[in-house]
Amino acid sequence: MALAGISMLVVAMDQFSKFFILKTMVLNESQPLLPNFLYFTYIQNPGTAFGFMSNMDPLVRVPFFIAATAAATFIVYMYQRLLPHDRLLTRVALGLVWGGALGNLVDRLLYGKVVDFIEMRYYDFQWFPYIYNVADACITVGLAFLLYEYLKTNRQKTKA
Repeated sequence: MALAGISMLVVAMDQFSKFFILKTMVLNESQPLLPNFLYFTYIQNPGTAFGFMSNMDPLVRVPFFIAATAAATFIVYMYQRLLPHDRLLTRVALGLVWGGALGNLVDRLLYGKVVDFIEMRYYDFQWFPYIYNVADACITVGLAFLLYEYLKTNRQKTKA
């Protein structure tokens, strides 16, 4: 239950934030939230992280992303079914990852591209290497939680 609920919450937050950006900004516009640190910079990314696959034909790219999201859905679903009930952090992490993947898939199906808008920098130095969105942030946090759980579990096995 945690998986589906968190995933749908992520999709809702992601799509709401993108709707807000689409209604209030024009492409390539940048607005400071915290000057010299955090900006809303509206771009569209037809590819994956860091623009990988951006130049690929949409007739190949979009079905690829649909298939990749379907495969990820299957893997996440099967993995969570094997988890003990007490592994709540892992279930939350999987919900974040799956919700993020679905949020970006919705963009690809609606627009053929992903709406990105969160930019972090320090003055003119862009220390976070790309502009991202709520779905990307949730995927990153979910993967960090999964890594933490993996390391914690392995440390406990080593001590035993």
